[in-house]
Amino acid sequence: MTGPPPQASPQLKAALISAIPNLRAFAVSLCGNPDRADDLVQETLVKAWSHLTSFAEGTNLAAWLFTILRNIYYSEYRKRRREVADSDGAIAARLATAPSQNGHMDFMDFLAALQKLPLDQREALILIGASGLSYEEAAGVCGCAVGTMKSRVNRARNRLIELLSLASSSDYGADLDWQSGIDSLIMGQTFSRTGSG
Repeated sequence: MTGPPPQASPQLKAALISAIPNLRAFAVSLCGNPDRADDLVQETLVKAWSHLTSFAEGTNLAAWLFTILRNIYYSEYRKRRREVADSDGAIAARLATAPSQNGHMDFMDFLAALQKLPLDQREALILIGASGLSYEEAAGVCGCAVGTMKSRVNRARNRLIELLSLASSSDYGADLDWQSGIDSLIMGQTFSRTGSG
């Protein structure tokens, strides 16, 4: 890169920086790997910065960035189809911490359930529930109809509820603070953990 484009206002620069946490959450939800998610976010920001002339200030920057990230992910996904994935969480399970950290482990169970959703449903739930985009904006990011986006979110929420109810309540210990955060995500509100183990 040769330097900041002349049209990049301080507000736009600040907005790009403030979008990083949501971009990272979306990237993790897509690929399930924090390191790869960081790479996706970095590549997204580089691409956005170098194509800043195609962004109209005043429009939804988050939706534009999510679209770039999603396009990069799917391009990489097509190239990496033959890579061994940890889709069932077997490798991640071997890295688990001691069971005394129940809140953390329960949250990991939730993340594992989230990764079991079909990719289109998972990204829809994250865009609507965790990133705060409207159905219209999320549909624009994914290139589908608003009704399709609503259907994906509904199916994702129902499947998550089903997956999470498979475990007995004793598996989650006495501290269920994490469940209120998950309930918020499932219900379409911004997710924030209050109980880390």
